[in-house]
Amino acid sequence: MRRTARLLTGIALVGAAAAPAWAGSASSLEVFPSTVVPGGQVTVNTGACGNSGAATGDAGAVGAGVFALAPSTHEGQAIGQFQVPESAQPGTYEIVAKCAEGNRQVRGDLVVALSAAQQPRGSLKTGVGGALGRDPVQTAAGVAALAVAAAGGTWLLHRRARGDGI
Repeated sequence: MRRTARLLTGIALVGAAAAPAWAGSASSLEVFPSTVVPGGQVTVNTGACGNSGAATGDAGAVGAGVFALAPSTHEGQAIGQFQVPESAQPGTYEIVAKCAEGNRQVRGDLVVALSAAQQPRGSLKTGVGGALGRDPVQTAAGVAALAVAAAGGTWLLHRRARGDGI
């Protein structure tokens, strides 16, 4: 019994390793890379369109418009490319491909992220001061006033708990 289980496990592992790593889900649109910066090139592929493999992609959500998916060298796979516009805002966008035959649609997600060069820097003038403010003397005076108030409150609560009254 144990020998049979090991044999079946070994066969399953060999079968999984022998399966092509490139073949994806036939019911989805694979987006490579799944996270891109504005101006980046994106490749999509799907096996949902059968042997004809022809499809029309729509990346209008991210501002890239319509692109074509053509049959690839991998049987039953369609592949296409588009470029994310430089003006694309960070966020998650849905990319759609519609098969030429059968009106089947598949969808995939693309995440647009800011590159390190595009990260916001500096401070904003919001009207709310920072922790230390602009004047350290005023900050020290504020901290001293808070300390006196805390000490006075503690002293009053201590007297009340002893029964001395206020």
